[in-house]
Amino acid sequence: MLIKLFVQNYALIRELDITPDTGLTVITGETGAGKSILLGALSLVLGSRADTGVLLDKSVKCVVEGIFRIKEYDLKDFFVANELDYEHETTIRREINPAGKSRAFINDTPVNLNILKELGEKLIDIHSQHQTLMLNESSFQLNVIDSFAGNSKLKDDYRQAYGNFRALIREYSILKERAEKNRSDLEYYSFQLNQLDEAKLVSGEVEELEKEQEMLENTGEIKLALSNASSILSAEGASVLNLMRELKQNISRISAYLPGGDTLLSRIDASFIELDDVASEIEKLAFLTEADPERLNIVNGRLDLLYSLFQKHHVKTVEELITKRIELGDIVSNIVTSDERLSELEVKIEEERSSLQKMADIISGKRIAVIPEVEDRITNLLKQLGIPNARFRIELKRVDDFTSTGMDSADFMFSANKQVQPENLAKVASGGELSRVMLSLKSLLSRNNNLPTIIFDEIDSGVSGEVADKVGQILAEMGKYMQVINITHLPQVAAKGGEHYHVYKDDLNDSTITRIKLLSTEERVLEIARLLSGSEVTDTALKNAKELIAASKR
Repeated sequence: MLIKLFVQNYALIRELDITPDTGLTVITGETGAGKSILLGALSLVLGSRADTGVLLDKSVKCVVEGIFRIKEYDLKDFFVANELDYEHETTIRREINPAGKSRAFINDTPVNLNILKELGEKLIDIHSQHQTLMLNESSFQLNVIDSFAGNSKLKDDYRQAYGNFRALIREYSILKERAEKNRSDLEYYSFQLNQLDEAKLVSGEVEELEKEQEMLENTGEIKLALSNASSILSAEGASVLNLMRELKQNISRISAYLPGGDTLLSRIDASFIELDDVASEIEKLAFLTEADPERLNIVNGRLDLLYSLFQKHHVKTVEELITKRIELGDIVSNIVTSDERLSELEVKIEEERSSLQKMADIISGKRIAVIPEVEDRITNLLKQLGIPNARFRIELKRVDDFTSTGMDSADFMFSANKQVQPENLAKVASGGELSRVMLSLKSLLSRNNNLPTIIFDEIDSGVSGEVADKVGQILAEMGKYMQVINITHLPQVAAKGGEHYHVYKDDLNDSTITRIKLLSTEERVLEIARLLSGSEVTDTALKNAKELIAASKR
């Protein structure tokens, strides 16, 4: 419920605020006084776009602030989802600065316009010509029927299930398309994977093979060098070891009386032992070193295979090939298991389809059951609103597939004449008739739903006399269940309001501004008399105004 609306520097409004009644609040004023400007200002806090053109004073920012009591609307989840502070009395503020930059706040937390609009739609329902056009939209018509049928919880459950169903279908479609593409590549990927598997890759293998290859390719040179070295060390004659033996014998003869001789002899002996061991090792290596063309062919073949795999997969190491093999294994595995996932999805989709079908059938059944009552009640209200031969019908048709609202489409049918069968409402109803249909619908919905504040902008246009009085009664009745704000020019309607605001222009020295005033009892009588008689208020008009106000209280 709107507790307070504050407007500053908007269009012709310098500054004003209103505090609407909990029931029916009426707003009157001369044509052009600025009644619709109020709706424009209010639309800003509901998320509509604006620019600097709305500024009265181009050097000062525009501020529109609405305070709403939201305790009854069960909106805590919305605030939690959008990380906003929840307050039973929530403040929505919109600012437009002279540079054209717009800022929006909910309980002093900055928000974007989408969030503002989403919350605004939950708080205020502004009836306008655009909304009357919604009468021809099947989704709106179904929402009306569902409201009477009490389908709110069922539809919430259905929408959640429908979302899951659509998500499964999307996943199935994407996976199937991907699987079909991959399946055509399965042979290619499998061949590459098998080739890498058969290669039995070993980390660091290339480096070891390259060393062995180098040795095998130089076997002759290695054997010759080792044989020569062995001869130098241990061959008959003047070999290194023979010379070392002679050295050892000579030093041994003098070591007893040579200072340090024992130490020198010990070192020569150690060197001889080491050289003798080296000679033995070289002799062994020379004996073992033989040309092995077969092994060289094996090593060369292995390296050729690895080098070709490097080139094929655009890598430089065996470690990268091992990583590539893992990737190919995952691809092949996914292709193979995608069929399993597709089968699982097919089962789930059929389960969801069956569940959705049952839910849609229940929703349809409840819609069908309530349609006769809705038709009768709307028809009766239309007759009271000055269409004596009105007939209102609802055609509910089954559609072939699931939609977000079930498996039905609705069509509102209308006729204002006895001899004419009801036809599509939007095609045959005049603007005034459409407005009365909408008023009738909103009147009945106000008793069935916890609706937000509703604002009517001259819903009573085109009526007078007893019909105008009936419009006022309907609005007043709606005000028992919800907050209703009605901009009107009819005295019969204005008299029904719990509170009455008057919008007027105030001419200052160099400008004209719009003001609004909550009327006292005396001022209200005068305003309704003006609506009855025009600019010159007569005694008769004053008397009639008092009678209208008194009658509205009975």
